[in-house]
Amino acid sequence: MSDSLRNVLTLVARIALAWLFIRSGYSKIGGFDGTVAYIAAAGLPLPQVVAVGTIALELLGGIALAIGFKARWVAFALAIFTLAAALLFHNYWAMAADKQVAQAINFWKNISIMGGMLMVFVYGAGGWSVDRR
Repeated sequence: MSDSLRNVLTLVARIALAWLFIRSGYSKIGGFDGTVAYIAAAGLPLPQVVAVGTIALELLGGIALAIGFKARWVAFALAIFTLAAALLFHNYWAMAADKQVAQAINFWKNISIMGGMLMVFVYGAGGWSVDRR
């Protein structure tokens, strides 16, 4: 594969991964009270603080990933965050049968996203990034 094609595909992959976090973080601003309630319902302490931290990580981390700034470490942080979200909010094995299918899909989507983030952590942001060497 040529370097040009590799750079294009890596950029597209970073933007595709980042868009989910940017969009999610932005939507949490407008739905802040709902986000806090959702976090509180999961039993996490200090739900307002967790909500603000989540918004910051999703927005700033998503933007940094999209442009390829400190992409390896941002991807690692987002991988850990995504795994935590899967375990805390999509624990389908502990839910009523009527909710298990939807939550299992969300759980395994999060695991897949985590895999994409780990690929960025291992291989870097690619040639078309702020991090390029």
